[in-house]
Amino acid sequence: MGLPVGSFLVHATEGEARVGELITAHGSFQTPAFMPVCTQAAAKGLAPSRLREVGVEILLCNAYHLHVRPGEELIRDLGGIHKFMAWDGPILTDSGGYQVFSLSKLRKVSEAGVVFNSHVDGAPIEFTPEKVLKIQEDLGVDIMMVLDECPPFPSEKDALLASLQRTLRWARRCKEAKSKQSALLFGIVQGGIYEDLRQQSIDELINIGFDGYAIGGVSVGESSELIERATRFSAPRLPRDKVRYLMGVGTPADIVMAVSCGVDMFDCVMPTRSARFGRVFVGSGHINIRNSAFRRDPRPLSDKCECYTCRNFSRAYLAHLVHSEEVLAVELLTTHNVYFYQCLMQDIRRAIRAGDFHSFSNDFLMGVSCEQAH
Repeated sequence: MGLPVGSFLVHATEGEARVGELITAHGSFQTPAFMPVCTQAAAKGLAPSRLREVGVEILLCNAYHLHVRPGEELIRDLGGIHKFMAWDGPILTDSGGYQVFSLSKLRKVSEAGVVFNSHVDGAPIEFTPEKVLKIQEDLGVDIMMVLDECPPFPSEKDALLASLQRTLRWARRCKEAKSKQSALLFGIVQGGIYEDLRQQSIDELINIGFDGYAIGGVSVGESSELIERATRFSAPRLPRDKVRYLMGVGTPADIVMAVSCGVDMFDCVMPTRSARFGRVFVGSGHINIRNSAFRRDPRPLSDKCECYTCRNFSRAYLAHLVHSEEVLAVELLTTHNVYFYQCLMQDIRRAIRAGDFHSFSNDFLMGVSCEQAH
């Protein structure tokens, strides 16, 4: 008999870093895990089959964007998000809270929820905790996020406290509204840069009880040092038998740092967005294939990479595609970047199992520092 949905198994640890496995209704995935961002049920530049080929096990979609277009009812009526986008693995949806506060110029927040205008056609939309849960359940996703308020950085502490308390009340309403047992629900830690607020958020969320916990309120304008401080404070204080997710933070160096704090899940648009601008990840740094130095370069993007792009194409060819504005350039560069991220996660898991993550982390971050110095 298989393990129940929501089970989180920790297979190996080194310090706070850990290798685990989360069971969902559409299979399990290994952690630490990186989720490519498929905002509108598509990874820009890659078909689902190619995502599988490069080792992706779980995707992130966005409830706000799918609600606006094409609508969760249509997706539900066509068999759910997995069938709709031809992906049979786990899917997590961001509740849309971040998009409400980042894309909408006019919004009104109240105890009930938030009223705002669609960024597509300006139509008024109301998001309540109950509606956000219904949208995600209609989509048929495996992991749902509670509706939270995302204050910008910097914000006054009094304003952050009021926002935090409202977000906690919304979180409780989300849990009460949950009706689909096969879907997991994650709470989101807020509190900005203030450790006492983050501790209050953690305590209350644990008291409510969730299937997993996300660290929010980072990557909204803070420096990397403040993001690291919030992560180092928050992650070890979350339950050890539940998965921990750092939202929206995703440079390779950030990931390695956060894994050392005990974080299990990540998402970021960086690998796909960077590819569209010719930026590709290699080693501990990156190159921009648009640079003239690569126009006659016969080498692959990376001699050590086994992705489809590096096995078949030269830097010179890829530079030609980029300068010719060929669509194929986006596909090939995105393939490499997403593969790079998946290999990074595999290397992290391998190092933790071998009890060598501390050395791996030091070597990797030293390489990043050297790249930045040059």
